[in-house]
Amino acid sequence: MLQRLFLLNIAMLSVAASVSAQVQVNLGLTTAYNATFVLDDGLSEAPRYNAKTTYNWAPIGFNVGVDFSRKFGLSLESIMAKQGQVYEIIDIADKVVGERSIDLEYIHLPLMMRFMNGGNSGVRGNFNLGPQLSILTNASDIIKYSASTQTFPKGATLPTGATDIVNHPDGSVTATVPAQAPTEIMSKKADSYKNAEFQVAAAFGLDIDVSRHMYLSIQARGNYSITDMRNQDVIDVIKQGTSGDVFGHRANLVVGVQAGLHYTFGSTRSFKYKGSR
Repeated sequence: MLQRLFLLNIAMLSVAASVSAQVQVNLGLTTAYNATFVLDDGLSEAPRYNAKTTYNWAPIGFNVGVDFSRKFGLSLESIMAKQGQVYEIIDIADKVVGERSIDLEYIHLPLMMRFMNGGNSGVRGNFNLGPQLSILTNASDIIKYSASTQTFPKGATLPTGATDIVNHPDGSVTATVPAQAPTEIMSKKADSYKNAEFQVAAAFGLDIDVSRHMYLSIQARGNYSITDMRNQDVIDVIKQGTSGDVFGHRANLVVGVQAGLHYTFGSTRSFKYKGSR
């Protein structure tokens, strides 16, 4: 898969280079460290779940950039990214008794419009915005907890073996449940998730020239999925209340820092204009 993505980037570079001698083309490698979130109202509002801040690496990515002028360009990227979130499971005394771990792996393909500082300085600002196709390569949703007394939301199906059941006026239920060994609720192998998602990506940062043909990029960036990551039949089962899960629209949100090293075909901005004086 990565070889295909790299060849796609090279093909775009070749086409762009043939468009005009004025076009500035660059090829780069990137890496990122992100705070990743699985936004789900059902999990967030369920009394036994507590969202935990989760961090993941996006270890490697390829980048092809085409600057049509000093103020505007396009960037096509392919990024391997690990995402997901851990939800702690708490008992009625707010003690952590287990966790639900949602682990996702994607290859992101953002096409970004780059709005750049038009100067010739060695350090330049930029803002990026564009659509992103996210291809799911692996996914799992695993739950585990110890024997405990937990509160379940209205309409939830109680685990097998639940005792000491107490119904509350708001519809929630408190019950003592036996220990749950690690159990996979959903996975890509079980066809629980969509193979691809449409997302929106945005970033702002700096390009820093480090030599005549190379520059360093540092960006704060994020992406958000517009569509639910799960397949519709899985969503329907959860809505019917027969799966033991709680329903809420589920979306990905990533906020992090990305760094890259880029090779420019032709001089970098500050070196190019320094040499023409």
